[in-house]
Amino acid sequence: MPKLPPHVARAAQVVPTPRQLAWQELEFYSFIHFGINTYTDREWGDGKEDPSLFNPTQLDCRQWAKVCKAAGMRGLILTAKHHDGFCLWPTATTKHSVESSPWKDGKGDVVRECADACAAVGIKFGLYLSPWDQNASCYGQGKAYDDFYEIQLRELLTNYGDLFCMWFDGACGEGPNGKKQVYDWERYYAVIRELQPEAAICVTGPDVRWVGNEAGVCRPSEWSVVPAFLSKAEVIAAASQQADGKPPVIDDSSWTTWDLGSRKALAKAKDWPPIWYPAEVDVSIRKGWFYHEHEDLTVKPLAKLRDIYYKSVGANASLLLNIPPSPQGLFHERDVDTLISLGAQLKVDFRENLIEGSTMTASCQLDDAHGPQNIVLPGRDSYWHSGELDGKAELLLDLGDDLDINKIVLKEHIATGQQIEAFELYIDMNTEETGKPKWKLLEKGTVIGYKRIILFNETRVRRFKIVITECRGFATLESIEAY
Repeated sequence: MPKLPPHVARAAQVVPTPRQLAWQELEFYSFIHFGINTYTDREWGDGKEDPSLFNPTQLDCRQWAKVCKAAGMRGLILTAKHHDGFCLWPTATTKHSVESSPWKDGKGDVVRECADACAAVGIKFGLYLSPWDQNASCYGQGKAYDDFYEIQLRELLTNYGDLFCMWFDGACGEGPNGKKQVYDWERYYAVIRELQPEAAICVTGPDVRWVGNEAGVCRPSEWSVVPAFLSKAEVIAAASQQADGKPPVIDDSSWTTWDLGSRKALAKAKDWPPIWYPAEVDVSIRKGWFYHEHEDLTVKPLAKLRDIYYKSVGANASLLLNIPPSPQGLFHERDVDTLISLGAQLKVDFRENLIEGSTMTASCQLDDAHGPQNIVLPGRDSYWHSGELDGKAELLLDLGDDLDINKIVLKEHIATGQQIEAFELYIDMNTEETGKPKWKLLEKGTVIGYKRIILFNETRVRRFKIVITECRGFATLESIEAY
């Protein structure tokens, strides 16, 4: 085995935590921006809104959860509190909440209804709690606000069942007293680990990173192992939007660079240890994040959402799709129709995995327990392992018959790390059962990671060849699927 440079050897040893693996397997889930902004027709409030404005006359969280599940999503994240400080649950910390609204005579709890709906429908539930609070008088007073915020966290983390994530952005502006708060992130994280140890802490946190844009796309190489400085709260905050309507200013040395985790990028950041910090793609189904009636005609069409899915879930990231409920408390019919169509389309796209009965061979393997046939078996516990690899590894997939294929799905066994640095995918253009193969290159890529979906024009084919051309000492593949 060739001796790896120290920074590459370190990266090869980095593996995800169980909570990061569980988060990655969700793949696709929703963001629900709902609150006082829904009634003021704004994206960001200022904390001065009258709670009496909040009155969803037809609130139906079960509709939200059902539509999300029909779209193929496996989870839902609710904005329990946005920057305006209005809380969607009755909290002991402030009267700036549903308790002061006419909805259900002040006895309602949107967080409870949403948590119950997700449990009933069978999808995971997560929460967003903005640290920036433009209503709290103690904001900007250091420990006093941290105490206030911790109470809110504890209420949400203990009263609403299991959460799959807590989602934070890095926005930090002035409070009603004209002061900014220095957030005690480590304190917040400790509370989450204490009360919800299985919950991933997303975006401003140690478990999941923001992809760096809100356009719904990944980098050409979206590495899961990246330098640790990308998880520093101050770096994330600097890249966060600081004012309504003003896009974030992002230094090219961090979030917007095309290369975060290659050998070159890791060497450049050699003073920072590599960490497992996978990407989440967040995008809204509309132009805005909260509901605005004038955007009813700007709902992204099915073709666009499908493209976003392939460019996020299919490129080693997760997809967080925002759907804003209307002031009545319902998803608009245009959003519903599009989301149901998306779910139906994805079912068609991945209706039948044509791998069943196929044969997988490889030029190398670690041992008999990690042979190539594992790749076509169900489950993540069986996988192919190349063993120590000095040079290329080749794997041959024989479907057993000529079949019409237009997509291949590859997955590394990421529980043992992200090892593959470059690969090539070929199809055999020789339709004769015997004779020398005529290999045609379909894809030349870098990252596979949790999932790589490779699309191509529908072709009648029997044999595929995967060539691992570069890796970090060894390579793994957990599965291959053909559709």
